[in-house]
Amino acid sequence: MQKIICLFCLLFCFSFMQAQEDTYMVKGEQLVLKSEVNGKLDLLWNIIDTKYRYFVRTETNTIIELKNTKKDGKYQEDYKTLLNELTNASMSTKRLNLTLFSLKEFIDTYNSTVDSSYQSTAKRNKLQYRLGVFGGLTNSPFISNPDNLTTPYFGGEFEILDVDQVSRHAVFLQFKHVTEQDELQYSTTELALGYRFRFINKASFSLYGNVKFATLNFSNAVVITDNNGTITTEEFNETAFDVPFIFGVGADIRVTKNSYITLAYNELFALLLDNQGNFSTDFSIGYKFNL
Repeated sequence: MQKIICLFCLLFCFSFMQAQEDTYMVKGEQLVLKSEVNGKLDLLWNIIDTKYRYFVRTETNTIIELKNTKKDGKYQEDYKTLLNELTNASMSTKRLNLTLFSLKEFIDTYNSTVDSSYQSTAKRNKLQYRLGVFGGLTNSPFISNPDNLTTPYFGGEFEILDVDQVSRHAVFLQFKHVTEQDELQYSTTELALGYRFRFINKASFSLYGNVKFATLNFSNAVVITDNNGTITTEEFNETAFDVPFIFGVGADIRVTKNSYITLAYNELFALLLDNQGNFSTDFSIGYKFNL
């Protein structure tokens, strides 16, 4: 089990591409900086002593730090003055912020205007939204189910993906209702917030891992007890919020340009919920489409 948990943790780690790092001397200070933009003006940066620090490198290989000093309680916006000088005031710095993307976009745009061969690298992330429905069978492995009975369930999901990251990363909001049956008088309606990582991600097929890290359940159960021939029935209604970290796997199979058949094997295990003795039997099939 520990190996499985470690595997899933690795799969769910963010795999954002890291910028190249090199060591530079800046005014007698040795710094390891990441190269974010390369052109007529270069943008270098890193997190140093828990603070973001940004630098520009000119064509003469001079490295200058971009600062926003504070004097008499007011920010001086030194970085705007410096960039105005370096770009000959050819671009407005009125809306320029001392943040990585804002600086990257500014310098990237400047490089594009002064060098026709320059290839732009600054792109705003685009989000894609998908809506889906599904249905399946579950043995509800995290509740007492001595006979390992399965019950139907159905639900819907709203998924948000990052298109510029090739849709590998996604978050989702899921609604699921597990129905009651005569042999297992238990039902629950669950709202869950989760994260998804597609470790195989093709245009026609993707395979991914899920983790539901926050759930809100509205459950109903009927407990029948036999005490020396006296049968008693008691009904329980419970509302519970958990941070269970429930793991599962799934796949999307593309059927049209904007729609997919989904297959899922859910509730394999949870980090913060105990399995009640039954290995997970939780399968679903569904359909989702791009909004």
